[in-house]
Formats: sequence, structure tokens, C-alpha cells
Amino acid sequence: MMKKILSVISIALLCSCAFNVKAPDGTPGKDGENVKPIISQEAIKASMEYLTSDELGGRETGSEGLEKAAVFIEEYLKSNGIKPYFKTYRDSFKVKDLDGYNIVGVVEGNDPKLKNEYVILGGHYDHIGIGKVVEGDSIANGANDDASGTIAAMEFGAYFAKTKSNKRSILITLYDAEEKGLKGSAHLAARLKNEGINAYTMINFEMIGVPRASTEALAYMSGYERSNFAETLNGYAGEEVVGFFEGAKKMSLFMRSDNFPFFKELNMPAHAISTFDFTNFDYYHHVYDEADKMDYVHMANFMNKMIPALEGMMNAPTKEVVLNDE
Repeated sequence: MMKKILSVISIALLCSCAFNVKAPDGTPGKDGENVKPIISQEAIKASMEYLTSDELGGRETGSEGLEKAAVFIEEYLKSNGIKPYFKTYRDSFKVKDLDGYNIVGVVEGNDPKLKNEYVILGGHYDHIGIGKVVEGDSIANGANDDASGTIAAMEFGAYFAKTKSNKRSILITLYDAEEKGLKGSAHLAARLKNEGINAYTMINFEMIGVPRASTEALAYMSGYERSNFAETLNGYAGEEVVGFFEGAKKMSLFMRSDNFPFFKELNMPAHAISTFDFTNFDYYHHVYDEADKMDYVHMANFMNKMIPALEGMMNAPTKEVVLNDE
């Protein structure tokens, strides 16, 4: 058991080397140059390959594999200087007789006043465990759903913990039991409300492992018309990183992912951002949703384009993102 724990910690430490220092054109920066680190494909892939390994058994709530994923995420946060928000990283809850664990870290803001406002970034790290057997494979590894979004939230946390470029504080929240009916995010949202958190906005990264068609926006936001969030992010990004997807409204995606409990409990702009639009990946809840099917060039591109968008929103002197009138 000790060897297994040390193995998990070693992998997390390897993945904590999250950045390559490069110039704006993507070439390596020289020592002493004033260039910011960017999120690398290599770091994304390393985290993905562990979280989706058969050793974790599909990360079903209450399983040994889910526990291993939780330990991995905790070690990643710790090694990147992201502190626990509560006494420990774990926000524990029950799903009937099963133990569930959200993992919650915090990156404190650098502004004396704005640091009391929180931006919540998250994704769910659980999956369905065992799926329909295909060619002898029964493990639904959950790469796109939602190791991809989990890793995005982790990488953003590591980036801001290193650069300290956020005026507002950031909660990095990884949810358990999404596949059981949003149980983890519902528990955490209610707990934060009860504790009186001054929450500003929330973004849930849900299935960002595959690219959309070149004719479409890079990503889309559920509940697009409910706030000016997409418009604000795109303004800071300098391009349309987050677009509108008609299918999101038709399928009621806004209410079907971990953003919804935060919207419901905290009455604030809370959306899911995704690049999976049900036309560009055939393996939703399938045993072939694996690490080798993910597009790491796309994932790194998405995350790096999101950084200036997030920084702009987090650092604006006033709360620019607001709910639209119904």
C-alpha cells in the first residue's frame, strides 16, 4: 500500500511541472526574459494518463479508484502551492451509504479588497466506473468526461498560484458524484452558501478534450443568454473563445452539470464551458473514452487562450459579469 501511495505522489509531483516558459510566439524564452509560463501539452497528458488509467477503474464514487484520484489531485494542489480552503482539501459528504469527497483548494487574491471576492473554477473528477463491455474492455475511463475539465481547473489553479496575477481569490473545486446526480457540487454549493462566502462567478469545465469544427467557436457556454459572462471573457481574450451553441439550450445543459447548484444556491453567474458538442466525439459514457483519444494540442490551446480571459475578469475593479434579466 505504501508503494502505491508513493507512486501516486510521484506522478502528481511530475505533473506539477505544469509550465514551459515560452515567448508569445511559442519559442522558448531566454533566461531572465519577462515572459509568463504557459500550460503545456506534456503536463496535461501526464495528468490525463494517470486519471484515466485502468488502475483507477473508471473513478466511480465510493471506489478505490476514486480515492486514488482524490489523493492524486490533493498532491497536485499541494505541490503547486494551492492551499486547502477548508481544514483539509476534502469536502466530505454521503451518497446513500457511499463516501464522497470534493477536493477544494484556494489561491488567494493579491488585492487587499478584491481578494475577499471568490471566483470558482471546477470540474468533476468522478465517472461511471464500469461500462458496456466492448472487445473485452469494461472500464469507462472518463477521459473527456471529465478528466479533461478536472485537469483544466487544476492547471488554472497551478498557473495562478505561480504567477500570483489574480486580484480576486480563486477556489479550485473538483467534484465527486456528478454522475450520481450532481451530488458533490450540490453539497459544496450549499456549504459555501451557509458559510457566507462572497462568491462572484463560477465556471465549470465540462468535457474540453476534443476540438469542435473549425467553423465553430473554440468552446461554448451553457446558459449563454443568462448572463454577459461569455461576452466579458471574449472581450479580455480578444477573440471569440466562448460561443453560443443552440444544442446546449435544447438539451438543457445548463441544468445538467455542476454549474447549476452554484447558480441555484448562490444566485450568481455560473456556467459550464465545453468543447464537446455531441457531434465531435462518439464515446460519451463509453469504454473508449480514453487518454489516447484526447487532443492535447487543442486542450493546451483552449487553456492558454482562457488565461487572459480569466485574468481580465478576475482583475476588473468592479463585478462586470452579471446575470441578465429574465
